[in-house]
Amino acid sequence: LRPPLSTEQSKMAKRLIPLLDRVLVEKIVAPTKSVGGIILPESAVSKINEAKVLAVGPGRRAAQNGDLIPMGVKVGDSVLLPDYGGQKVDLGEKDKELFLYSDQEILGVVESN
Repeated sequence: LRPPLSTEQSKMAKRLIPLLDRVLVEKIVAPTKSVGGIILPESAVSKINEAKVLAVGPGRRAAQNGDLIPMGVKVGDSVLLPDYGGQKVDLGEKDKELFLYSDQEILGVVESN
């Protein structure tokens, strides 16, 4: 039998490193309360298709010559996502919406001024 995992080991066990051209993102959730503390109904909350990149894979290989095609995003980028797509990932973290997307599915990088 295996000994139980320590807190640090359990955190390490939940770390996800994407393979190939996959990107792990955390979706930015629209606020459900106004500045004054009023709870907003779902119909009044706009859908945000923006996310923060948490991890990226090494890239994919070109079919012709096997060269590594670099990723278009890096960790820490804010990206624009399509309305549909991605694979929801549950790593046991509450209040976080984590998704895996292919690098090709990401629409663009959002730059702040």
